Amino acid sequence: MYYLLILVMYGVWPSVYSLGKMALEHSPPLFLTASRMLLAGVILLGYLLFRNRAAFKITLKQFLSLCLFAVFGIYCTNAFEFWSLQHLTTAKVSFIYSLCPFFSALFSYLHFKEKMNGRKWIGMGIGFLGFIPVLAMQKGAEELVGGIGFISWPELAMVGAALCTSYGWILLRLLVKDSVSYLTVNGISMLIGGLLALTHSYLVEAWDPLPVHAEGVLPFAKGILIMTFISNILCYNLYGVLLKRFTATFVSFMGLLSPIFTSFNGWLFLNEQPSPIIFFSTAIVMLGSWMVYSAELKQGYIRKGDQTATQSAA
Repeated sequence: MYYLLILVMYGVWPSVYSLGKMALEHSPPLFLTASRMLLAGVILLGYLLFRNRAAFKITLKQFLSLCLFAVFGIYCTNAFEFWSLQHLTTAKVSFIYSLCPFFSALFSYLHFKEKMNGRKWIGMGIGFLGFIPVLAMQKGAEELVGGIGFISWPELAMVGAALCTSYGWILLRLLVKDSVSYLTVNGISMLIGGLLALTHSYLVEAWDPLPVHAEGVLPFAKGILIMTFISNILCYNLYGVLLKRFTATFVSFMGLLSPIFTSFNGWLFLNEQPSPIIFFSTAIVMLGSWMVYSAELKQGYIRKGDQTATQSAA
């Protein structure tokens, strides 16, 4: 049952890249991020206000962790991601996001003392090698932005998004294990992250009176509503549910299916031609990630069946 939910989640979630690409035609990235997060935060907190007010009872330590999650898992992640999406294809953005399982493994080692053995290190090495062909493949708008060596700034920004996301999921896992409702975590963190993005947008993006032209308000609003439902309401919270059953590394590993679904969506909605290099590199990265995952399975960090798998081994 829970394995099927993972497949459904990663089958639906990648559509946000195509929707985001279309929304960016009418709005700058920070305002787009702020609009999504504020809308989702208000919806989630409004639901809790009427259905479960006890969920707002959190400690100061939990609130500080929530603030960290808001900064890294919400604000930084989405700011980096949507800025990159202006210059990269949706498939490339999704593929670079596949760094998350490797970063999750490192953060799990630091936070949960999940041991790194030889098989994990080899798997991570193979996975990182799989990213080189895609990072070396530059074309279109990203060439005009510049970068460091063969890596463009948009690609580096997406690496930053993957890093922030992975750390955010670790914080979410800690909060969920500390008996904080994932609806509470997502609602409060999205509201805080949205306010940060809105402030940043007001300081650096052109508001006249809003950074969205009058003719683009309706398509922008439609895109925001659909993206908010799919990503912020459905998938973010489903991710929180799945973290009660699996480790963050395993859930991130399954996200390697995303570039395949994203390539299909990009071709269908944006006329982006699928890249054989991305498919080839995805296969290499999946091999490396599978080695990391299978090592965790043997170590007991991921349990078979429907038993909870969030407890770290001694």
